[in-house]
Parts: sequence; structure tokens; C-alpha cells
Amino acid sequence: MRLAELSTRSGVSTATIKYYLREGLLPPGRRMTATQAEYDENHLQRLRLVRALIQVGRVPVASAREVLTALENETLDHNSRLGTALYALPHGPEPAEDDPAAETAHHTVDTLLERIGWQYSQDIGPRSPAYAMLVTAVGTLARLGYPCAVDDLAPYAGAAAQLGVSDLDLMERYGSLDAQLEAAIALTVLYEPVLLSLRRLAQAEESNRRFGQGSSPERA
Repeated sequence: MRLAELSTRSGVSTATIKYYLREGLLPPGRRMTATQAEYDENHLQRLRLVRALIQVGRVPVASAREVLTALENETLDHNSRLGTALYALPHGPEPAEDDPAAETAHHTVDTLLERIGWQYSQDIGPRSPAYAMLVTAVGTLARLGYPCAVDDLAPYAGAAAQLGVSDLDLMERYGSLDAQLEAAIALTVLYEPVLLSLRRLAQAEESNRRFGQGSSPERA
């Protein structure tokens, strides 16, 4: 397909596609003439991923390039390519080294991971951005006096474990390795607002069940 058709099918303007090409987010098309190139379904799929990363996930262009580079690194195994790509996605702040709550939070998180049986690795441990983000969150909860002991966090970890299974099940619906990796990145970005929305709806439903009109009165 020519550039105009790629634009029509993807809903992305030709100017934006050209920008993605210049930035290395989209591979070049097959050159037809000095001024024209031809694109295929792989370009369309990659373009949709780029838009999901940048528009939905608010991933900076430089980070999006890192994600796509990881997807294309055939020297890595399946797990390593996925982990490298996920590392490039935006994460929350890391714990401050001079924060007294951080040391306690590290211990809490380590105990939690041990309890649920998650083994330390590059993807689960101090080198992981998600681990650092969790430590920061737990440290903030502790500093503000909110519940964040291992027993408080364990139900959330259990729910997250089930979500991890569902995430990978969705990913494996795609046939090729590259399609699975791209789906994992896109679904990570696109499902996070789904999870946030469902959690808030669940809170509203549970509040209505406990405290709403028609709920059982509290015992004296």
C-alpha cells in the first residue's frame, strides 16, 4: 500500500507517519521510486502500536523507540525481550536514598514477594523499575500512616498474580513471537486504565453493598 492508504487505514496523518519514519519508530517502506515507497500489513500493525504507546500510554518518543528496539532484538530470548521492552515503559519515581521509610519499605516488599513465592530475578527485584515503584509507594503509605504491612498488601499481590496470568493468556492468543511481544506492550498500556476503572467501580459497588440504602444496619 502507498503512504496515503496507510494513513487512511490507520487514521494517522501522512505528516505524522513521516515523522515516525524519521524518528525510527516505523521501519522504512520498500522503495518503489525515488520519491515513493510501498508499505504492508506489518507497517500497519507497528503504526497502531506506536500510536498506542504515544497517545494512550503517554510514552515519550525516545522511550517508545527503546521499546521497539527491544522488540526487534533477536539476540534475546522471549522472556528477556519482553522484560527489556517493559522496562522502557514509564514508571513511577524511585525511592529516595535518604528516606528513612524506604529501608522499611524494602523489607516489607521483600517479605511480601517471598510470601507469595515470586523468585528474585532481573524482572522481580531491586533492578526492576516496578519493584522500585512498589517500594516508593509502600514507603509513602508508611510515612503517611496508612496500612501497608505485608498482611495488608497480600490480597493485592494475590489479585496481581491472577492478572499476570490473564495478561499472558491474552498475549499468547497471537501467533508469532513478534506479534506476542507487541501485544504484550500494547495490552500493558491499554489495560492499565481498564484496571483502574474497574477498581473504582468495584469500590463503589462494595460501598453501596455495605453502606448504601437497603444495606443491613451495623450491630450495636
